[in-house]
Parts: sequence; C-alpha cells; structure tokens
Amino acid sequence: MAQTKLGRRLKIKLRVRKKVNGTSETPRLSVFRSNKQISVQVIDDLSKKTLASASSLVKELSDKKGNKTEMAVMVGKLIAERAIEAGITKVVFDRNGYLFHGRVKALADAAREGGLKF
Repeated sequence: MAQTKLGRRLKIKLRVRKKVNGTSETPRLSVFRSNKQISVQVIDDLSKKTLASASSLVKELSDKKGNKTEMAVMVGKLIAERAIEAGITKVVFDRNGYLFHGRVKALADAAREGGLKF
C-alpha cells in the first residue's frame, strides 16, 4: 500500500532516532525543513532541553536576501556560532527523516565550517 510523503518521512525519522541520541556532552543537532523556511536546534535528550537554536526567521537573517539554500547556509553558520557560545563543539546530526542533500547538506556543511564537529 502506498504511503504519503509525511508517513514515509516519519518512518525514516523513527529509524534514524533509534540510533541517534543526544547527551549532555554530545547533543543532537536536529533539522526541520519546511517549504519556505529551515530551522535547527541543539538538543540534550537526557535533560530534554534545547541548548541552542537558529532559524531562517530570526531577526538577524530575516532582512538578508537569498534563495533557500543560501538561507540554509546562513542558518548553519548561525547555529555553529550560538552552539560554540553555549560551550558545545561536538554534536550528532539528526537529519529528521530528510534526505542528506540540498538545503540539509548545505546547513550541515556550514555548521562544520563554523566549528561544530559531527
């Protein structure tokens, strides 16, 4: 029986989340991608807290122009900056069921350039 796109992504998400878990020393870098925006959070799953977050809707990025991939690069640099300010350098990447190409890959590469290790 055919699945919807959302059902397929949720199935992949659960399969990935069985293996990827954030701790206090290596939190989880979780990506959410909508049709127009992209957001990312650094999450400690043990204490169930968000340690840092960034989105293409924040004031620092909302006035900048660019296509969706360029915005993802800016969000990746911003999350790396905010995570390092919070004392986080090492994370595990959670692609959240999305394929690792396009905007998700651009965000991950920019976060690596910004100083995060994963």
